Amino acid sequence: MDKVVATAAEAVADIADGSSLAVGGFGMAGVPAVLIAALIEQGATDLETVSNNLGIDGYGLGNLLAAGRIRRTIGSYVGNNKEFARQYLAGELELELTPQGTLAERLRAGGAGIPAFFTPAGVGTMVADGGLPWRYHADGSVAVESPKKETREFDGTTYVMERAIVTDFALVHAWKGDRHGNLVYRRSSRNFNPNCAAAGRITIAQVEQLVEPGEIDPDAVHTPGIHVQRVVPVPGVEKPVEIRTVRSS
Repeated sequence: MDKVVATAAEAVADIADGSSLAVGGFGMAGVPAVLIAALIEQGATDLETVSNNLGIDGYGLGNLLAAGRIRRTIGSYVGNNKEFARQYLAGELELELTPQGTLAERLRAGGAGIPAFFTPAGVGTMVADGGLPWRYHADGSVAVESPKKETREFDGTTYVMERAIVTDFALVHAWKGDRHGNLVYRRSSRNFNPNCAAAGRITIAQVEQLVEPGEIDPDAVHTPGIHVQRVVPVPGVEKPVEIRTVRSS
Protein backbone atom coordinates (compact mmCIF):
# COMPACT_ATOMS: atom_id res chain seq x y z
CA MET A 1 0.00 0.00 0.00
CA ASP A 2 2.99 2.34 0.32
CA LYS A 3 2.92 4.26 -2.97
CA VAL A 4 5.73 6.70 -2.22
CA VAL A 5 8.41 7.01 -4.88
CA ALA A 6 11.69 8.60 -3.86
CA THR A 7 12.19 10.89 -6.85
CA ALA A 8 10.18 12.49 -9.63
CA ALA A 9 12.59 10.97 -12.14
CA GLU A 10 11.74 7.47 -10.92
CA ALA A 11 8.02 8.25 -10.95
CA VAL A 12 7.93 9.27 -14.63
CA ALA A 13 10.55 6.82 -15.92
CA ASP A 14 8.04 4.56 -17.73
CA ILE A 15 6.15 7.29 -19.59
CA ALA A 16 6.76 6.25 -23.19
CA ASP A 17 6.81 8.16 -26.46
CA GLY A 18 3.26 8.73 -27.67
CA SER A 19 1.67 8.50 -24.22
CA SER A 20 -1.41 10.52 -23.30
CA LEU A 21 -1.26 12.64 -20.13
CA ALA A 22 -3.96 14.35 -18.10
CA VAL A 23 -2.21 17.22 -16.32
CA GLY A 24 -3.72 19.22 -13.47
CA GLY A 25 -3.43 22.93 -12.96
CA PHE A 26 -4.98 26.18 -14.10
CA GLY A 27 -2.60 28.89 -15.22
CA MET A 28 0.16 28.53 -12.62
CA ALA A 29 -2.04 27.23 -9.76
CA GLY A 30 -1.72 23.58 -8.82
CA VAL A 31 0.67 22.71 -11.64
CA PRO A 32 2.74 19.51 -11.13
CA ALA A 33 5.85 21.39 -12.25
CA VAL A 34 8.37 19.03 -10.61
CA LEU A 35 6.92 16.03 -12.44
CA ILE A 36 6.84 17.95 -15.72
CA ALA A 37 10.49 18.96 -15.30
CA ALA A 38 11.41 15.33 -14.66
CA LEU A 39 9.52 14.30 -17.78
CA ILE A 40 11.49 16.82 -19.83
CA GLU A 41 14.72 15.31 -18.53
CA GLN A 42 13.38 11.78 -19.16
CA GLY A 43 12.97 12.52 -22.87
CA ALA A 44 9.53 11.14 -23.81
CA THR A 45 8.15 12.81 -26.93
CA ASP A 46 5.18 12.74 -29.32
CA LEU A 47 2.94 13.21 -26.29
CA GLU A 48 -0.77 14.05 -26.14
CA THR A 49 -1.74 16.23 -23.21
CA VAL A 50 -5.14 16.95 -21.71
CA SER A 51 -5.12 20.11 -19.62
CA ASN A 52 -7.12 23.31 -19.29
CA ASN A 53 -4.20 25.15 -20.88
CA LEU A 54 -0.50 24.60 -21.52
CA GLY A 55 0.73 26.79 -18.71
CA ILE A 56 2.69 29.87 -19.67
CA ASP A 57 5.96 30.45 -21.48
CA GLY A 58 8.78 29.22 -19.26
CA TYR A 59 6.75 27.26 -16.70
CA GLY A 60 5.05 23.88 -16.37
CA LEU A 61 3.64 22.44 -19.58
CA GLY A 62 4.92 25.54 -21.36
CA ASN A 63 8.43 24.10 -20.97
CA LEU A 64 7.41 20.69 -22.33
CA LEU A 65 5.77 22.44 -25.27
CA ALA A 66 8.81 24.63 -25.95
CA ALA A 67 10.97 21.49 -26.03
CA GLY A 68 8.85 20.22 -28.94
CA ARG A 69 7.61 17.18 -27.06
CA ILE A 70 3.84 17.65 -27.39
CA ARG A 71 2.18 16.42 -30.58
CA ARG A 72 -1.44 17.04 -29.66
CA THR A 73 -3.35 18.70 -26.84
CA ILE A 74 -6.95 18.84 -25.65
CA GLY A 75 -7.74 22.04 -23.78
CA SER A 76 -10.01 25.02 -23.43
CA TYR A 77 -7.66 28.00 -23.31
CA VAL A 78 -4.65 29.13 -25.34
CA GLY A 79 -4.25 32.23 -23.17
CA ASN A 80 -0.96 33.92 -22.46
CA ASN A 81 1.32 31.22 -23.89
CA LYS A 82 2.80 32.75 -27.04
CA GLU A 83 4.66 29.58 -28.01
CA PHE A 84 1.39 27.63 -27.77
CA ALA A 85 -0.27 30.03 -30.22
CA ARG A 86 2.77 30.03 -32.51
CA GLN A 87 3.02 26.25 -32.77
CA TYR A 88 -0.71 25.87 -33.35
CA LEU A 89 -0.91 28.51 -36.08
CA ALA A 90 2.28 27.17 -37.71
CA GLY A 91 0.87 23.65 -37.97
CA GLU A 92 3.32 22.17 -35.46
CA LEU A 93 0.70 21.28 -32.83
CA GLU A 94 -2.76 19.71 -33.03
CA LEU A 95 -5.32 21.37 -30.74
CA GLU A 96 -8.75 20.06 -29.83
CA LEU A 97 -10.44 23.09 -28.30
CA THR A 98 -13.14 22.08 -25.82
CA PRO A 99 -15.47 24.22 -23.70
CA GLN A 100 -14.02 24.40 -20.19
CA GLY A 101 -16.98 22.82 -18.40
CA THR A 102 -17.19 20.11 -21.03
CA LEU A 103 -13.49 19.36 -20.59
CA ALA A 104 -13.93 18.99 -16.83
CA GLU A 105 -16.90 16.67 -17.34
CA ARG A 106 -15.11 14.59 -19.98
CA LEU A 107 -12.32 13.95 -17.47
CA ARG A 108 -14.74 13.31 -14.61
CA ALA A 109 -16.75 10.89 -16.77
CA GLY A 110 -13.60 9.04 -17.74
CA GLY A 111 -12.69 8.58 -14.09
CA ALA A 112 -16.22 7.40 -13.27
CA GLY A 113 -16.33 4.83 -16.09
CA ILE A 114 -18.98 6.73 -18.08
CA PRO A 115 -18.16 6.48 -21.81
CA ALA A 116 -20.07 9.57 -23.01
CA PHE A 117 -22.68 12.14 -21.97
CA PHE A 118 -24.96 14.77 -23.49
CA THR A 119 -24.58 18.51 -22.87
CA PRO A 120 -26.16 21.65 -24.34
CA ALA A 121 -22.77 23.40 -24.44
CA GLY A 122 -21.70 23.91 -28.05
CA VAL A 123 -25.00 23.10 -29.74
CA GLY A 124 -25.43 25.23 -32.86
CA THR A 125 -21.69 25.94 -33.12
CA MET A 126 -18.70 24.23 -34.72
CA VAL A 127 -18.20 22.39 -31.43
CA ALA A 128 -21.19 20.25 -32.39
CA ASP A 129 -21.37 20.80 -36.15
CA GLY A 130 -17.68 20.18 -36.84
CA GLY A 131 -15.21 22.29 -38.75
CA LEU A 132 -13.02 23.59 -35.92
CA PRO A 133 -9.40 23.64 -37.12
CA TRP A 134 -7.50 21.04 -35.12
CA ARG A 135 -4.31 21.39 -37.11
CA TYR A 136 -3.10 23.82 -39.75
CA HIS A 137 -0.72 23.39 -42.66
CA ALA A 138 2.36 25.61 -42.59
CA ASP A 139 0.73 27.84 -45.22
CA GLY A 140 -2.22 28.53 -42.92
CA SER A 141 -4.76 26.27 -44.58
CA VAL A 142 -6.62 23.73 -42.43
CA ALA A 143 -5.05 20.26 -42.37
CA VAL A 144 -7.37 18.55 -39.86
CA GLU A 145 -10.76 19.76 -38.68
CA SER A 146 -13.11 18.52 -35.98
CA PRO A 147 -15.80 16.02 -36.97
CA LYS A 148 -19.53 16.51 -36.62
CA LYS A 149 -20.83 15.12 -33.33
CA GLU A 150 -24.04 13.28 -32.54
CA THR A 151 -26.88 15.42 -31.24
CA ARG A 152 -30.12 14.32 -29.64
CA GLU A 153 -33.24 16.02 -28.34
CA PHE A 154 -34.43 15.55 -24.77
CA ASP A 155 -37.64 17.24 -23.60
CA GLY A 156 -37.51 19.72 -26.43
CA THR A 157 -33.86 20.73 -25.96
CA THR A 158 -30.99 19.69 -28.24
CA TYR A 159 -27.85 18.27 -26.69
CA VAL A 160 -24.50 17.20 -28.16
CA MET A 161 -22.76 13.97 -27.21
CA GLU A 162 -19.26 14.29 -25.77
CA ARG A 163 -16.89 11.37 -25.26
CA ALA A 164 -15.19 10.76 -21.92
CA ILE A 165 -11.41 11.09 -21.60
CA VAL A 166 -9.16 8.42 -20.13
CA THR A 167 -5.39 8.86 -20.41
CA ASP A 168 -2.36 6.61 -20.02
CA PHE A 169 -0.98 8.75 -17.20
CA ALA A 170 -2.07 11.66 -15.04
CA LEU A 171 0.23 14.18 -13.35
CA VAL A 172 -1.24 16.16 -10.45
CA HIS A 173 -0.18 18.46 -7.62
CA ALA A 174 -1.62 18.17 -4.10
CA TRP A 175 -1.05 20.12 -0.91
CA LYS A 176 -1.09 17.00 1.25
CA GLY A 177 -1.00 13.27 0.62
CA ASP A 178 -0.44 10.07 2.56
CA ARG A 179 1.43 6.91 1.68
CA HIS A 180 -1.78 5.28 0.44
CA GLY A 181 -2.28 8.02 -2.15
CA ASN A 182 -5.14 9.90 -0.50
CA LEU A 183 -4.85 13.54 -1.60
CA VAL A 184 -5.96 16.95 -0.35
CA TYR A 185 -5.78 20.02 -2.60
CA ARG A 186 -5.55 23.57 -1.27
CA ARG A 187 -7.80 26.38 -2.42
CA SER A 188 -7.55 27.25 -6.14
CA SER A 189 -4.97 24.50 -6.68
CA ARG A 190 -7.86 22.08 -6.56
CA ASN A 191 -9.01 23.19 -10.07
CA PHE A 192 -8.58 20.36 -12.62
CA ASN A 193 -6.43 18.15 -10.39
CA PRO A 194 -9.18 15.87 -8.97
CA ASN A 195 -10.65 15.15 -12.40
CA CYS A 196 -7.24 14.52 -13.95
CA ALA A 197 -6.27 12.22 -11.08
CA ALA A 198 -9.35 10.08 -11.68
CA ALA A 199 -8.96 10.00 -15.47
CA GLY A 200 -5.42 8.59 -15.57
CA ARG A 201 -4.78 4.86 -15.76
CA ILE A 202 -1.56 5.53 -13.82
CA THR A 203 -1.76 8.67 -11.67
CA ILE A 204 1.36 10.28 -10.26
CA ALA A 205 0.91 12.90 -7.54
CA GLN A 206 3.51 15.36 -6.30
CA VAL A 207 2.63 16.39 -2.74
CA GLU A 208 3.90 19.30 -0.66
CA GLN A 209 3.30 17.46 2.62
CA LEU A 210 3.64 13.70 2.96
CA VAL A 211 1.83 12.29 6.01
CA GLU A 212 1.22 8.85 7.41
CA PRO A 213 -2.00 6.89 6.74
CA GLY A 214 -4.74 7.98 9.12
CA GLU A 215 -3.46 11.53 9.54
CA ILE A 216 -5.88 12.90 6.93
CA ASP A 217 -9.50 13.12 8.06
CA PRO A 218 -11.44 10.89 5.61
CA ASP A 219 -13.98 13.70 5.19
CA ALA A 220 -11.16 15.97 3.96
CA VAL A 221 -9.93 13.66 1.19
CA HIS A 222 -10.51 15.10 -2.30
CA THR A 223 -8.94 12.24 -4.28
CA PRO A 224 -9.06 8.76 -2.69
CA GLY A 225 -5.97 6.63 -2.93
CA ILE A 226 -7.66 4.12 -5.24
CA HIS A 227 -7.08 6.62 -8.07
CA VAL A 228 -3.37 7.19 -7.27
CA GLN A 229 -0.52 4.81 -8.05
CA ARG A 230 2.56 6.92 -7.17
CA VAL A 231 3.25 9.68 -4.65
CA VAL A 232 6.32 11.94 -4.84
CA PRO A 233 7.12 14.28 -1.92
CA VAL A 234 8.08 17.81 -3.07
CA PRO A 235 8.51 19.87 0.14
CA GLY A 236 9.20 23.54 -0.44
CA VAL A 237 8.17 23.41 -4.11
CA GLU A 238 8.10 26.81 -5.81
CA LYS A 239 4.60 28.24 -6.41
CA PRO A 240 4.99 31.31 -8.62
CA VAL A 241 2.33 33.97 -9.15
CA GLU A 242 1.10 34.35 -12.73
CA ILE A 243 -0.06 37.97 -12.58
CA ARG A 244 0.99 40.02 -9.58
CA THR A 245 -1.32 42.92 -8.82
CA VAL A 246 -0.68 45.65 -6.29
CA ARG A 247 -3.01 48.37 -5.12
CA SER A 248 -2.16 51.84 -6.35
CA SER A 249 -1.76 54.46 -3.63
